[in-house]
Amino acid sequence: MRFSTFLAALLPVGAALAQNTTWTVKVGENGTLSYNPTSVQAQVGDTIAFNFSVAKNHTVTQSTFANPCQNLTNPDGSTGIDSGFMFVNATNVTSFPQWSFTLNNASAPLWFYCRQTGHCEQGMVFAVNPTAEKSFNAFQANAMNSTAANGTATSSTSGSSGASGSGSSNASGTGSSSVGSPSASATGKGNNNGAGAVRMSGAAIAMTAVGVVAGVLL
Repeated sequence: MRFSTFLAALLPVGAALAQNTTWTVKVGENGTLSYNPTSVQAQVGDTIAFNFSVAKNHTVTQSTFANPCQNLTNPDGSTGIDSGFMFVNATNVTSFPQWSFTLNNASAPLWFYCRQTGHCEQGMVFAVNPTAEKSFNAFQANAMNSTAANGTATSSTSGSSGASGSGSSNASGTGSSSVGSPSASATGKGNNNGAGAVRMSGAAIAMTAVGVVAGVLL
């Protein structure tokens, strides 16, 4: 009887865990300056995993709707999360880096851009939970109407470094198998404004250092 009660108590927990989704986002797919998909509608506990699988040097950097191409800076001076530059060399690549974070607050949209020189201004932006009032299209238009801003042309990192690979935009486990295999955990610098735990793959740990040096590559 007690065992049955224990199992019944665990059922809601198991159901909640089963509902968590991993959203896989391809960064720079087919050499384009884009994130695919361009936005996701995620819930608390969902993971957004970014796969870097092209011979480019991109970032996933948190910004704001009003200033799409500038690093998010909070009033206390802390910054949003940042993958760091993920340089992928097409020669003899056997594994690709992946960078991901878990959403811990879905009450407001999160905005991201690539801070490689000129990429944001060409529309390379991404959104989590955009709304009708603050849509992805409006965010991207703001980015394309902006000029090169602080953080866009630098190769230094701000916050957590990250990783990537290749995947699809499908939900519920499509990209989860590649998240953290192997993995390291890190915490973004300062207030992450809704983005929780940050993780990077083993390939990203090495490639992040290369990306910092090669940050001027397009």
